[in-house]
Amino acid sequence: MSYLESLRVFTRVVELGSITSGGRDLRLTPAVASKRIKELEKHLGVRLFNRTTRSLTPTEVGQLFYAEAKKVLESIEDAETVVSQFSAAPRGVIRVTAPLGVGRRIIAPLVPGFVEDYPATEIRMRMSDRKVDILADGLDVAFFIGTPHDSTLKMRKIADCARVLCAAPEYLERHGTPQVPEDLLTGHNCLLLRYPRSPEYFWTLSTPEGPRKLEVSGKYDADDSDVLTGWALDGRGIVNKPRFDVAAHLRSGALVEVLPDTPPEATIFGCLYPHRKLQDPKIRLFVDYAVKQGLAAFRRIETGN
Repeated sequence: MSYLESLRVFTRVVELGSITSGGRDLRLTPAVASKRIKELEKHLGVRLFNRTTRSLTPTEVGQLFYAEAKKVLESIEDAETVVSQFSAAPRGVIRVTAPLGVGRRIIAPLVPGFVEDYPATEIRMRMSDRKVDILADGLDVAFFIGTPHDSTLKMRKIADCARVLCAAPEYLERHGTPQVPEDLLTGHNCLLLRYPRSPEYFWTLSTPEGPRKLEVSGKYDADDSDVLTGWALDGRGIVNKPRFDVAAHLRSGALVEVLPDTPPEATIFGCLYPHRKLQDPKIRLFVDYAVKQGLAAFRRIETGN
């Protein structure tokens, strides 16, 4: 099993770009992860990585070995999946990712219930508002709010997700309330969700004439959607958020809806997973559980009931 563990460490180090990140992903210390890589290189008699003080990149032979090692690990995973179907209970690790807001408010709270129902499982959850690569990052299930574009993945829709523009009353008193979409382009501070290599930023509003794309701008941007909500509550600008994410603030009056007749285009709250993962009972059970419980939590938060 130590050789297989070394293979797993090696593939994750290649995928995540550092020994520290690869080890952390497998719950290993950097020292242990580094030892596994050195053992693998000694066993193979080749150098798998080019190392500098600032970077770690696979050598040419390391790239070739990665492609074959990945196939080996996937074959083992497939074999374990077949055997697990004869087991009375699902077992093993499920790697999950979700955006920060929906992760904190919906997905994370329902995870313990699943583990209590299936105590032989483990959930390793990562939350980020950045775009993730499910296959490259070695993830099993990725929750999302938006419109998925990767047709190689299986999607389960949880709910339609209305979006809303909103701002604090103090902000609107100082800057005025936009009356038409074009008002957002002049004299208003739009709070933007941005991160490295994010696409060109724009808001798309639903109008009687059809979708209206606006290249908005503002003095503040962040890669954490909850930071944007905090700035909006503090009167710093107008934010574009899923309605459920700010529903409590809208009900209390801390935030006020802006341009209700031309709201942002609705999106989807759902989850993605590789097709082959659905053969794994624990993944299938987790997805079914998350869809059912996630929809119930989504509706409770959105309606306040």
